[in-house]
Parts: sequence; structure tokens; C-alpha cells
Amino acid sequence: MASLIQRIARLWRHRWTEGQVKAAFPPEVLRRLEHAVTQSESQHTGQIRLCVEGGLPYSYIWRNATARERAVGLFGKLRTWDTEHNNGVLIYLLLADHAIEIIADRAAARAVPQATWDALLQDMQRAFQQAAYADGMERALERVSALLIAHFPRNAACHADSCDPGLPDAPVVQGRFSKDR
Repeated sequence: MASLIQRIARLWRHRWTEGQVKAAFPPEVLRRLEHAVTQSESQHTGQIRLCVEGGLPYSYIWRNATARERAVGLFGKLRTWDTEHNNGVLIYLLLADHAIEIIADRAAARAVPQATWDALLQDMQRAFQQAAYADGMERALERVSALLIAHFPRNAACHADSCDPGLPDAPVVQGRFSKDR
């Protein structure tokens, strides 16, 4: 019985939080983040995807899934893994659970120590605790960009066509009003 009540409470919290995504990430912030991803990817061979979600889909809540499970699923669904050098990175924020996940593809995970990813997550958490969502996401994007530039710089042999999987640079905003859940 307690488990059912907890699931219903979590469901309510997730549905309620979906309405807050637009306030935390208004259109001008999303455009700024998209531009920053575009600028970043012109300097390295990696792929960066940003994903913000107010609440988890019903099926995730019902089976008590974690933000990490959702982030891993979106990593695949958004094709973040689809890079020639296996160096895509997904930065995922789940507002309802105040959860942040960074999913790095194999080569990026090997190149960057886990302690570096953990420190980045802690910095984002501090910014988000102060409701500085845009600033926290922008700083995280800058740090991930610097890591990818250091480990996977774009060189003269890598033309935009041959190294870019052509994935969108715009942040993915999942929620009640998004078409893809």
C-alpha cells in the first residue's frame, strides 16, 4: 500500500513540475544554449545533447525508474551515441526529482576520469539548488565543451560533413507539451 501511495505522490509531483520547465528554460535561454552547442561542436568531433524534462513518463514512474535509467534511454533515443569517435555526451536534467545525469559515450568516458564528471554534476547541482537553471546548464556545457576540445579536437582532416552526425543542436525539452514522450 505504501508503495502505491508513493508512486501516486511521485506521479503527481512529476505532472505538476512539467509546467515549470518553460519558466526555468524560456525560449531565449533555449536559443542561447543551442547556439553554444553549435559553437562548441565546431571545435571538437564530439556530439553534445542537452535534455530537460519536467517529469518522467507514466511508465517510468509506475515501475519506479530512476533519472539515470531515463537518461540512458534518451542517450540512445536521441542518437547521442551516433558519433564516429564514440564521444557523444548527454546532459540530462529532471526537474521533478532534482536529478542531473551526464551520460558519456565509451571514448569520452575513457578519456575523462569519473571524478571530473562527478565534479561537474556537483557544480550543476549547486546552481540548480539556487534555481539558476540556465546558468548551471551553460556552465556545464562550457566544461563539457572544454573536455571534448581537449580530448577530441577537430582538425583539418575532419570536415564538418565527415565528423558531424547531423544531430540537432537545440536542447530537447520533454514534457506535457512535447510531442515525443
